[in-house]
Amino acid sequence: MNLLAEQLSTRLVARGHHVTVYCRSHYVSPRQLEYRGVHLKVLPTIRHKYLDTVLHTFVSALHATGSAYDAALICNAANAPFAPLLRAVGTPVAINVDGLEHKRKKWNRLARRYYLIAEKLSTVLPDVTVTDARVIQEYYLARYSHPTTMIAYGAEVARTHDRAAVRRWGLEPNRYVLYVSRLEPENNAHLVIEAFKRVRTPHKLVIVGDAPYAHEYIESLRRSAARDPRIVFTSFVFGDAYRALQQNAYCYVHATEVGGTHPALLEAMGYGNCVLTLATPENVEVVGDAGIPYDDAADLESKLRRVLSDGAIVNAYRQRAQQRVSAHYDWERVVDRYENLFARMAGRPEPHDERIATEAQPVAEGEAAAVKKV
Repeated sequence: MNLLAEQLSTRLVARGHHVTVYCRSHYVSPRQLEYRGVHLKVLPTIRHKYLDTVLHTFVSALHATGSAYDAALICNAANAPFAPLLRAVGTPVAINVDGLEHKRKKWNRLARRYYLIAEKLSTVLPDVTVTDARVIQEYYLARYSHPTTMIAYGAEVARTHDRAAVRRWGLEPNRYVLYVSRLEPENNAHLVIEAFKRVRTPHKLVIVGDAPYAHEYIESLRRSAARDPRIVFTSFVFGDAYRALQQNAYCYVHATEVGGTHPALLEAMGYGNCVLTLATPENVEVVGDAGIPYDDAADLESKLRRVLSDGAIVNAYRQRAQQRVSAHYDWERVVDRYENLFARMAGRPEPHDERIATEAQPVAEGEAAAVKKV
């Protein structure tokens, strides 16, 4: 279950709703039927770079047609063609389009073409199109003349030092730089490694992540880092261990160049990190004045040197980051907006004052269908 599905579904259950989340059998055990009050439906798919997501959502949508749901949320624009299956049985559908997947380098020409078609279908086939960033909202308005509902992503605000929790990787709190992402070319782990290798510091660089279909790229990263013992690869890390890595870092480097609002960036801010981010419009929208943007490897190298030599800068940006998350990306307010959306879709009164929720929005990988019952 991805983070949006987890946070949204469990918080809706806590508010008295009945929620079903559809999961893939190679991520969630078919024997797991429930998670914190959320009903899980685990269905099979084909583990294939181009087919995994769409086949699972097709199977999930077919299965969901047999139940009476008040509203359905589908994630990822690629899954837009399956909205009519649910609408045909009277279930209103919202789709969260995620980022601009057609720009990702991992896709071949046919896949990029499919994503462009799916973007257009996302404005036609569901009842509601949801974007999680102003930049993506403006893109859909400019390209397709289609207004979308903007609902930001969320993050927790917490910071707890725990030396024991990070010792398994040979780390000490506040003595490492953290990078988190799928290890795919457009997420630029190679840029971060290149910049860090040129910085003289006893701090380590911790690379958290992996990718199922990027073996050659990951091997190139490991070869590039092989002669620098300061660089640590952890593969994927989840749950409490992941939170510990975030909350005990000295600073966090974000380098994605494609997508909407990236969860790891928000999490880093909420967990009290000084954030350095590649200066894409989407990333700059998220950090506002609470992060340090950079343009390329040379610029990142320069700003890493500055941050690693001045703890006062780090502390100032840590406070700004958590304040920005509290003001604009609080999970409870995010869920308020989704709850209002689902109520409208179901033809029921909205439970929250939309003006308050809208004022909280910032100014500057999808999974399978998550279906909820109001």
